[in-house]
Amino acid sequence: MHKYCTYDHPKRILVTGGAGFIGSHLCERLLRDGHDVVCLDNFFTGIRRNISHLTGYPGFELIRHDITEAILLEVDWIFNLACPASPIHYQYNPVKTTKVNVLGALNMLGLAKRVRARVLQASTSEVYGNPEMHPQTEEYWGSVNPIGRRSCYDEGKRVAETLFFDYLRQNKVDIKVVRIFNTYGPRMRPDDGRVVSNFIIQAMRGRDITIYGDGSQTRSFCYVEDLIEGMIRMMDYETGECDREIDYTKPSLSGFPGPLNLGNPHEITIRTLAEKIIEIVGSRSQLVFEPLPEDDPRRRCPDITKAKDMLAWEPHISFEEGLQKTVDHFLKYEK
Repeated sequence: MHKYCTYDHPKRILVTGGAGFIGSHLCERLLRDGHDVVCLDNFFTGIRRNISHLTGYPGFELIRHDITEAILLEVDWIFNLACPASPIHYQYNPVKTTKVNVLGALNMLGLAKRVRARVLQASTSEVYGNPEMHPQTEEYWGSVNPIGRRSCYDEGKRVAETLFFDYLRQNKVDIKVVRIFNTYGPRMRPDDGRVVSNFIIQAMRGRDITIYGDGSQTRSFCYVEDLIEGMIRMMDYETGECDREIDYTKPSLSGFPGPLNLGNPHEITIRTLAEKIIEIVGSRSQLVFEPLPEDDPRRRCPDITKAKDMLAWEPHISFEEGLQKTVDHFLKYEK
């Protein structure tokens, strides 16, 4: 049904946003698997500490650069992860966020076209907005507010997907698109405003844990190591039954360009998440409730049938195990 053809052959791989939470884990895995890695980051939300242990690694190169500006590099693969991903950061400068999504996609697609590289777009479950379908399949087009405070990110990622598929159809660029659902793990920023890091920091400091809404809204959380495995399998996916099912895959050199959901299909309520973190940390924090932010989705959960069937991929690290590793990471840096 499928095969992974070239990952074991050493490559030169560009990771944009490589000093970020997910990007740093991806750089580390690619280096460990024998590839040369070019980590590109402008350090708006990326942190040098995330990649400091890689700087002496053979085959690792760090470039400080903003992908809204073009760059010419000779690479085999491109993972385009560059973009602030938490509401606090992407709403800080929403025009810049849109530029990163749109101009950044154009620049990476242009580079891929020029050097004949395969390029993967790290899209997001936010393209589904406040979904009317549950769980969300890749065929669902979403329910997104185009003029809200989150739109710079949500619609920016949707436009990036449009550009990727237009470059596939018009220019035969070898693309991959994955839609990443909530991911957690070590190297999350303590100030990024995401629910897992927020709750851990509040619990560790003995503060009340702030829940927006009544806490009944659900999310699904995928540990970062599982996500990285899925991204690599998708990037290396060469052929599959989907070639005969979806016409627009025909021009693709890689068989199936996506989009493909990557996430954990196990749902948990926000209140249960808070209570679990209080238990793991051993905190006396109390729960306090505030109004929901604008356009905050009530439910978010991926249908990962395609990832299971095509890539033989699904998350394996339990939420309790992953949460313990994440808490341990924050404890290390809070001391």
